[in-house]
Amino acid sequence: MTDNITLVGVVATPPKSMQTASGLSIVSFRLASSQRRYDRTRNAWVDADTNWYSVTAFRQLADNASASLAKGDRVIVAGRLRVRSWENGEKSGTAVEVDADALGPDLLFGTTSFTRVAGRTPEPDAAGAQDPQGPADTGSSPSPTAETSAAGALPAEPAPAADPGTVPSVAAAAPAAVGKPVAAPASVAPQWHPASDEAPF
Repeated sequence: MTDNITLVGVVATPPKSMQTASGLSIVSFRLASSQRRYDRTRNAWVDADTNWYSVTAFRQLADNASASLAKGDRVIVAGRLRVRSWENGEKSGTAVEVDADALGPDLLFGTTSFTRVAGRTPEPDAAGAQDPQGPADTGSSPSPTAETSAAGALPAEPAPAADPGTVPSVAAAAPAAVGKPVAAPASVAPQWHPASDEAPF
């Protein structure tokens, strides 16, 4: 089982860079991580015991660490912890190693500036993200579907044009209301009968 660990310490040795025959970049250094405690007799913070780790980084992280870190820098290391025993003749011991997944300066003790290296794909941000609802309205005329949704129903179908050879009837021209006088069509002239007391005009 691999344990993940985050360490804060000082780069105790100059970072050593190397490259394998296949082109894999590797950088390694020793990290000194001291525990701080408050000494009540001195009324001050003092360094307690120091833990030592062998930190190794690979690939792009190794290239960036080699160009950024130096002995004496205070850094934060996050990675996978490995503890193994070793023997060398009459000597033996335990090695505590960290395969780094992330490296960076400890901003508690200073400031820095970040420079993105070429060849790395940036994460999408709000400025480059596309609207899931589609492109914004550019002033074009709305589609029939949009008109249907806005009005709630499809527009009424226009009435067919009248046949020019057909003479409209009086009944067709009569208003729909009941009880109102029906006006005679303009093409029919009114007639006057002698029996009537008044002329129609």
